[in-house]
Amino acid sequence: MENMHTTIPEIISTPDGLEQLVRNYCNETLLAFDLEADSMHHYREKVCLIQVATSTEAVLIDPLVLPDISSLASLLVDPAIRKVFHGADYDVRSMRRDFSVQVNNLFDTMIACQFLGEKEVGLAAVLKKRYGVDLDKRYQKADWSKRPLEPAMIAYAAADTSLLVPLYRQLESELVAKGRLAWVEEESMLLSQAAAAERDNKPLFYRFKGADKMDPRTLAVLEELLQLRDEKARLSDRPPFKILSHETLSLLAEKKPRKNMDLFALSALSPNQTDRYGSEILKAVGRGVSLADDRLPSFPRPARLRRDRLKIERCKKLKLWRETRSAEMGLYAGVLANNNLLEALSDLVPRNMEELEKVPALRQWQRDEFGAELLAELGQTC
Repeated sequence: MENMHTTIPEIISTPDGLEQLVRNYCNETLLAFDLEADSMHHYREKVCLIQVATSTEAVLIDPLVLPDISSLASLLVDPAIRKVFHGADYDVRSMRRDFSVQVNNLFDTMIACQFLGEKEVGLAAVLKKRYGVDLDKRYQKADWSKRPLEPAMIAYAAADTSLLVPLYRQLESELVAKGRLAWVEEESMLLSQAAAAERDNKPLFYRFKGADKMDPRTLAVLEELLQLRDEKARLSDRPPFKILSHETLSLLAEKKPRKNMDLFALSALSPNQTDRYGSEILKAVGRGVSLADDRLPSFPRPARLRRDRLKIERCKKLKLWRETRSAEMGLYAGVLANNNLLEALSDLVPRNMEELEKVPALRQWQRDEFGAELLAELGQTC
């Protein structure tokens, strides 16, 4: 096993330093990346630190100090360099949002662990199991926008990437032995195309967990409360959840307090929250309660294809096939084939490989590896 880097990592904070790093790494075939952000501390999160590692060193890039990091993009987009991330979804979206960069030739070691049947796929658990390394979790929720960075935070950031290269090589070898490397490469490629999450003009309750179960009047109240929270968060440069929690908003929307005594009775707010936001909360609830019936919002629901008895039977049969095959392969069922795919197959009922390829939720690796089996299962219930 390659040792975790023990030297204090260099922090790149000048354009010349970044240019030199790019020149040094442009001929590498394998680089590990991670990033730190400040989503726990600010209204609009941003990338605050980028970690890069080879098999011999880890380097930190400070995008808050550098006027421009566009030269780094040449490494990230280069298809000849494999970029290793662990749990890359957030990182990929953040890089695209802040720097308009897409990561090419991505390899996600968390996805690799899933396709090897690992029970725990978080980086700390994986490194503990495979290398006996304990990652210090104290700084996972730190404010990475503060400068200067503490020495312990610098060490933490470097440790996050220092073992990703040897981990990749170990996982790659195991995936090759099981014939699953192409599966992970395809999933990683699709992940690399993830778009940055952008704010839009849709109601805020669209992204509120549990809103799909609320009645229109409650949704109207919830939207008013969400708009109030968002305004307060923006003005104070704090994450919205630090203004009012998800649970508090749910309770306020459901109970719809109209007076101060109603707020006190709910015990939903701290004394400080009551003093700061109590009157505005009551006004927001009042606006939602008084909204005209013909203007009440509704939660968007996707059109559902009509499912007859045969479709239901096909889906049941596919789920039974998935349960059996995933157990044989030592995988979680959802990794082998998620419910959306099984629903699509049972609705569309492809009759041959050509039609199977047109099923939108189907991956190429699933078609190549299990296409004949899927067609056989569908053919038995057609």
